Amino acid sequence: MNYTRLSKTISKILRHRPDQFGITLDPEGWTSLEGLISRLQRQEKWKNLTEKDILDMMAAADKQRYEVKDGKIRAFYGHSIAKKITKTTNEPPEILYHGTPRATVPLIEDSGLLPMNRQYVHLSADIETAMIVGKRRDFRPTILEVKALEAYRSGIDFYLENNGIWLAEPIPPQFIVFPIAE
Repeated sequence: MNYTRLSKTISKILRHRPDQFGITLDPEGWTSLEGLISRLQRQEKWKNLTEKDILDMMAAADKQRYEVKDGKIRAFYGHSIAKKITKTTNEPPEILYHGTPRATVPLIEDSGLLPMNRQYVHLSADIETAMIVGKRRDFRPTILEVKALEAYRSGIDFYLENNGIWLAEPIPPQFIVFPIAE
């Protein structure tokens, strides 16, 4: 079983294109695990897929991207579907971090942090994780410091996910320190 390929396929379904696979997500992003497996089994490469394969894929992953509970599955974050996934607001730590390509810093200085093609702004609890995230699009990203607690107290919602990842509504420039590390 190619777990990387399976994870990417499930990501496409749960984060980006559930409708393309005939999958319906509830307001919190959950769908039937059995239904997901059934839809995947319609493709030749996944015809023998089982629930155990999905659980094994999740156990083998270095980063937990999915959650299974009560016969349902969901992606933790990264959604780009039109219908916004409902999250529970949490008070963030004083500071969070955002890794971004150097070229986007002037845009962020003007407009703040925006979700772009996602539903929420993605932030990291530590500089190291922000650096890893930033390196996906720039070999030498800029790390921005976000005054998260101050932003939260000003009315911006934050949502704690897993692996030290925080999601947030758009963050205006006044809550961002430009830049702290390159």
